[in-house]
Amino acid sequence: MAIPIVYNLRSVRARWVSSIVAVLGIAGTVGVFIAMLSLARGFKATLVSSGAEDNALIRRDGATGEIDGTVPLEQVRVIQDAPGIARDGNQPLVSPEVVVIAAFPLKSTGTDANVQVRGVSPEVLKVRTKVHIKEGRFFQPGLSELVVGRNVAGMYAGLNLGDTNRFGGGTWKVVGVFDAGGSAFDSELWCDSRVLAQVYKRPENLFSSITVHLTSASALGTLKDSLTSDPRMQVQVDREVAYYEKISRGLTTLITVLGTMVAAIMGIGAVFGALNTMYSAVSERSREIATMRAIGFGAASVVFSFVIEALLISFLGGALGCIAVLPLNGLTTGAMNWQTFSHLAFAFKITPLLLGAGILFALLMGLIGGVPPAISAARRPIAFALREL
Repeated sequence: MAIPIVYNLRSVRARWVSSIVAVLGIAGTVGVFIAMLSLARGFKATLVSSGAEDNALIRRDGATGEIDGTVPLEQVRVIQDAPGIARDGNQPLVSPEVVVIAAFPLKSTGTDANVQVRGVSPEVLKVRTKVHIKEGRFFQPGLSELVVGRNVAGMYAGLNLGDTNRFGGGTWKVVGVFDAGGSAFDSELWCDSRVLAQVYKRPENLFSSITVHLTSASALGTLKDSLTSDPRMQVQVDREVAYYEKISRGLTTLITVLGTMVAAIMGIGAVFGALNTMYSAVSERSREIATMRAIGFGAASVVFSFVIEALLISFLGGALGCIAVLPLNGLTTGAMNWQTFSHLAFAFKITPLLLGAGILFALLMGLIGGVPPAISAARRPIAFALREL
């Protein structure tokens, strides 16, 4: 015979002060847990969305990123003639790119932050089809002109449309703002690759990486086999989305581990709060428990009833924690991308799956905090408790 659930609801209401303390403790823990994981998910989503399934990124063999890549012009010409690359008429959709880092002052603090400056080819908008000009126009080849990502324009001083800025030994004018759909490119500055190489006194025939648009996503294998089997080439060929997923792992793992550790420490406190609440309930209700046992409710029913009560409290705490962090969804923040050593703007990403994980985490805390008091209640001697009536 099971104890009615309404009994647990009345018990929680009767002990509302201790119940609220337990609910708030669990809510705070769940809130931190979801916030940290949504931060990691947002960072990863921003980087991964930079890539496209039908684009390939080509770098020097052994290069860990674009910054340390060097692909000579002779190899670029081989790449342009390789099979699997899409064309616009007779023009192969290939963007040889030069990547450097420059420091600009943040509007919010006035302190400098590293920004990735990407020298691209005039065909880049046909290669990266997700990117489009939002304001102004695209830069003119051969001129010291910039187009900036939408996050750059809002975060850094001197990089709004029409501004002139000096960096790298050159003077640049911002002529356009582009929208890259919330990807990492929204935190970059783009300009003519040859002009950028000249300003930074880099060899004009060396590029950091080559991005190519494929005839289809399945053409990657054909392109890779052609280039890696060519004795003139010493390159590695990756699907663009796979490359960005790979470079997101470091910081994503760090945020996830740190967030889990903080949530675990807070969770221990929340579990002790639940234990205190439930042991208090057991102590105050010893006569009720004895009476229920005397009229036929078994020990298993008592245990189940107290576990249900603990899970009810933890569920309320978990739901409150989920509601509390919902305003963070889509909120833009920034962090250092350790792969490129540049500042990357990204948004918190709270998903239904993450909210579900928060509720499960809350229920786990409730279960750990509810089982010992429930067992203690079931083991109380009936005769001893009845003498107190």
